[in-house]
Amino acid sequence: MPHTQNQALLEQYGPREAMEYDVVIVGGGPAGLSAAIRLKQLAVAKGSEVSVCVLEKGAELGAHILSGAVMDPIAMNELFPNWKELGAPLNTPVSEDRFLFLGETKALRTPGWMLPSCFNNHGNYVVSLANVVRWLGQQAEAAGVDIFPGFAAAEILFNDDGSVKGIATGNMGVNRHGEPTAAFALGMELHAKYTFFAEGARGHLGKQLMEKFMLNKGKDPQTYAIGIKELWEIDPKMHKPGLVVHTAGWPLDRSTYGGSFLYHLENNQVAVGYVVGLGYANPYLSPYEEFQRYKTHPEIRKFLEGGKRISYGARAITAGGLQSLPKLTFPGGVLIGCDAGFLNAPRIKGSHAAMKTGMLAAEAAFEALGNGRQADELVAFPAAFEASWLHAELHVARNFKPWLSKGLLTGTLMFGIDQIVFRGKAPWTLRHTHADHECLQPAADYSPISYPKPDGKLTFDRLSSVFISNTNHAEDQPIHLTLKDPTIPVHVNLAKYAGPEARYCPAGVYEYVKTDTGADRLQINAQNCVHCKTCDIKDPTQNIVWVTPEGGGGPGYPNM
Repeated sequence: MPHTQNQALLEQYGPREAMEYDVVIVGGGPAGLSAAIRLKQLAVAKGSEVSVCVLEKGAELGAHILSGAVMDPIAMNELFPNWKELGAPLNTPVSEDRFLFLGETKALRTPGWMLPSCFNNHGNYVVSLANVVRWLGQQAEAAGVDIFPGFAAAEILFNDDGSVKGIATGNMGVNRHGEPTAAFALGMELHAKYTFFAEGARGHLGKQLMEKFMLNKGKDPQTYAIGIKELWEIDPKMHKPGLVVHTAGWPLDRSTYGGSFLYHLENNQVAVGYVVGLGYANPYLSPYEEFQRYKTHPEIRKFLEGGKRISYGARAITAGGLQSLPKLTFPGGVLIGCDAGFLNAPRIKGSHAAMKTGMLAAEAAFEALGNGRQADELVAFPAAFEASWLHAELHVARNFKPWLSKGLLTGTLMFGIDQIVFRGKAPWTLRHTHADHECLQPAADYSPISYPKPDGKLTFDRLSSVFISNTNHAEDQPIHLTLKDPTIPVHVNLAKYAGPEARYCPAGVYEYVKTDTGADRLQINAQNCVHCKTCDIKDPTQNIVWVTPEGGGGPGYPNM
């Protein structure tokens, strides 16, 4: 909602109610919940009290959580050494790794001895991260953490000295024009001595904090990918619990970064997905269609044929690595998890990193609170990160994305040398030079890609996919996909780039339609949005700004 409209509502209905906490955490994912739990653990150990709350914009914990996922239990081991006895849903240990290079009809399997250690998943678990998050939520609530699902943090609050004071939740019951309805309820303020931002990749508030406090100064541009995933129930004869299959190559061309995953969970279920780096150049490329095409490859089709697709979703992935991490602290708060970008891209893993950063930030905040501090910078957090196993792990992986940006064959060869010969300790660090939105090239330089029509059995259209993501938004609420300049989509994006929004969005949110006069117009179907943030990242003019919708809206992932 525009600031002026919100200010008018505050003047009419305000002031907002306020609640006070020691620590407010924005985002109920692995990072936020691990931070909350660690704060409570430290308080119990010291015989003290610390008040903590977690806000989650999804209707319930896990509703917006989507990940592959193969989970390294290293952080879980630290947070809950007895997690097995407590019933954490890490039920399927990895039983076998396969890495395939795909041609259009053939597949070349890479011998295990040729694979860098980052592709070795021995000791890891195939999980539903949404279910892991729900379990973490149960542990947090049992420890005394206040958890508020269905409430979106919409605004950052500041103290008079410029430090972060907390957040305000969004107003509820506002119509498309920003006017209060009969169901109107003013948002609430949550004040804290320290506020943790754990919103996931391309966080709405995290983005504002990076700009206000210049947290990206001196850092490489962040790079992202989009991950698109389906959950299938397959023929038991084709199911092998713990099998992990990764691929590179077809259907993407050799100049475009991307690859796939196919993970066998329990109960005859497999998670199948595709990751495409958002630094691609061809405006005609559609990550969604590339994923559908990938499933038709004989090596993948054989697992899925005769099965049933039961869920769908998509999410951006923060993949720049160590050299793209922003400054993590600012007066009154920190960035943790994927809000900052703690993902190990070659391992295709971020949940263990998110958990660890939440725990490290919690330890820094607890020490500060014990010393009577508040609203200053938690400098102990980045210092602890730099001394941790996580920093060492990300340092080893730092050259992966820059090498792969040079093409599949060259990148694979050079990263193999980086990992196998130098063991990730090469005396150089490659840099990211361009943000993803800067990489898109004019449509005149490319030919349109002809994607096959979906068959409704193995491949599907966007709208049927969105339907099984359980996505829902109140139709009359303000559109949360905002345009800085409403003329740019037609005059720039359509004219120069052939309307890439209609292809990079995996949910059918954007489409160009004709008006009664025959003119082109961008139609935004905001109710379809699965909150992946791809538009906010890839829009070539950075004209699209994703803002948080009314709390509780968005996808409703069951066990993604």
